[in-house]
Amino acid sequence: MLRGIDSNRIVVGAYVDPGSGGICPMLAAHRNGGRTNVASFARAWDEYTGARRPRRATRREVRTLRSLLESSLGVGLDPELERTPIAELAAQIRAEREQRGARCAPHPAPPAEAATPTVAAPPVENAIPTESAPPTEAARPVADLTVPEPSDAPIRIRRRQPQRDLLAATEQQLAEPRP
Repeated sequence: MLRGIDSNRIVVGAYVDPGSGGICPMLAAHRNGGRTNVASFARAWDEYTGARRPRRATRREVRTLRSLLESSLGVGLDPELERTPIAELAAQIRAEREQRGARCAPHPAPPAEAATPTVAAPPVENAIPTESAPPTEAARPVADLTVPEPSDAPIRIRRRQPQRDLLAATEQQLAEPRP
């Protein structure tokens, strides 16, 4: 893709823009020997650039893409890191994850006899009454407070891709015999 963005006009918002003669970074990579079909890159590129219609990418956008590609390849990284076996790096990553998991472990629940904090709350118009406390009561448990929401509030649903353990996938690929 680096060769592709060097030798082509790069556009956003389209695969090809006949008006400017530009192409998207994925097509540029494809024309320079890269084989990929990751549509998520195209969506992320267009979202990053804020493309609403096809246009040429700005110098800044292309420069940012270049720096992200170079950093993903490890250009300018510590040379000692390049000589470290992948299995050793995987073990280090797992150890760091375990340490982080131990630090971020959930705190134990408070004892059952601890009282629920209460707040004095005036009655709220259009509030949905709860079964445990009538809305006219001056002191209600914090958990029972209800806040009315506007009926026209937009609801956004984002579908998230399931997370894969990339480290395990890499180790599995390295363990496979090569032809």
